[in-house]
Amino acid sequence: MSTSKRIALIPAYEPDRQLIDVLSGLSVNGFDVVVVNDGSSPECNPVFEEASSHSTVLTHDINRGKGEALKTGLKYISEHFTAPYTVVCVDADGQHRPDDAISVCERSESEREALVLGSRRFTGKVPFKSRAGNTITRFVFRISSGVSVYDTQTGLRAFSDLLIPSLLEIQGERYEYEMNMLMQMARAHVPIREVPIETIYLNDNASSHFNPLIDSAKIYWEILRFSGSSLIGFCVDYLLYCILNAVTGQLVFSNVAARIVSATVNYTINRNVVFKSRVSVVKSAVQYILLAVAIIICNTLLLKYLTGLGVNRYLAKIPVEMIMFLVSWSVQHMLIFRNPGDSCEKKENSDDN
Repeated sequence: MSTSKRIALIPAYEPDRQLIDVLSGLSVNGFDVVVVNDGSSPECNPVFEEASSHSTVLTHDINRGKGEALKTGLKYISEHFTAPYTVVCVDADGQHRPDDAISVCERSESEREALVLGSRRFTGKVPFKSRAGNTITRFVFRISSGVSVYDTQTGLRAFSDLLIPSLLEIQGERYEYEMNMLMQMARAHVPIREVPIETIYLNDNASSHFNPLIDSAKIYWEILRFSGSSLIGFCVDYLLYCILNAVTGQLVFSNVAARIVSATVNYTINRNVVFKSRVSVVKSAVQYILLAVAIIICNTLLLKYLTGLGVNRYLAKIPVEMIMFLVSWSVQHMLIFRNPGDSCEKKENSDDN
C-alpha cells in the first residue's frame, strides 16, 4: 500500500459555505488541503477565514481564472511538500464526494505516471448544457487526440508529483486549461485513466462560473485555428481542382496539382500560426510531405472510387476532404508539430525506494 501523502487542491471563486463542508469531508479523510481564493469579492472573506482552519488558503488579488488558480496551487505544493505525494483537484461547490476523491487517489498511487480522472456517467437529472457540452468535447477530443475519454470536463483529477512540472507548463488561464491538460497529456503519451464517480449537480449547476460562449471558444481555440487553416487550404485546393479539371479534363492531374499547392499553404499556416511549432523546419517539412503524399494517394483513390460509383466528381470532393481533414489534424497534432517540451519524463522519485 502506498504511503504517499494526499493533497487536495481546490480553486474557489465566490464560494458559499458549501466549501467548508467540502474541506471538512476531505480533512477527516486525511487530506492536506490547499485552497486558492481566485479573486473573490470581500463578501466571501468570512468563508475563507473559516477555511483557513481546515486548509492553507492562497489568494489572488483579482480573478485570474481556474487554470491560473490550479497552477498557483500546484506551484505552492511543489515548493512546500516533499515527494512522493498525490494531488487531487476538487471543485469547491460540493459536486465531488470525499469517497470519490479517495478512489481517484488510490488509482493514481497505483499508477504514478498516469493522469486519473473522476468520470461521471451522467445518469439521473443532469443539466442539458452539461450533458451536451461533454458529448461535444468527448467527440472533439477523441478525433483530435486519438484518445478516448468519457468525461472530458470533470474537475476531479488526481496525479502524482511526477506530473506537476509538465502541468505547470501547460497554457490556459481559465476553463480551457483543463482541456489543454488532456490534450497535452495525450500528446506526451501520458496514460489517462478514468474512475467512475457519482454524478452530482446542485441547484441545476447554478454555482458554475463557466461561460458557454467565451470559455467554449477558448477550449476549442487550437481546433478552431486548425479548422480555419484547413478551410483556407480547402478553398485553394477546391478552386484549383475545379479550374484544372475544366481546362484539362484530367481528374488525377487536377487533384494532385491542387493538393500540392494547397498543402504548401496549409503547412505554412499550421507551423507558424496554429501549432506555433519549434520543431526544425526540415524535420517537420519532411514529415508533412510524407503525410501530404499519403493524403494525396488516399484522396485520389477515394475520389476515383466515388466517381466510379456514379457520384459527381465535384460533389465527391467534399466528403473526401472531410475525411482527410480528420486524418490530417490527428497526425499533425500528435506527431509532426509536437514541440520538444511536450513530452513528460516518467521518472521515479528516489523516495519511492
